[in-house]
Amino acid sequence: MTRVQEVRQQAGTLSIGEKAELAADLLESLPPILDDEDEGVAEARRRDHEMDTDPSAAITWEQLRRGVGR
Repeated sequence: MTRVQEVRQQAGTLSIGEKAELAADLLESLPPILDDEDEGVAEARRRDHEMDTDPSAAITWEQLRRGVGR
């Protein structure tokens, strides 16, 4: 059994709150993949600002799913 499999098995016994805490800690330990220079981050920030400024600009998850044909 690999270390990852071992950790996954042990993590399976944690409560939901403990899993969430572990997941957050693991995500924080990763190096950033995107940075401020990345166009994707800039676009996400622009859209976030747009939704903060005009909440009617947002769409629901269901609208998104219908829009991509799922």
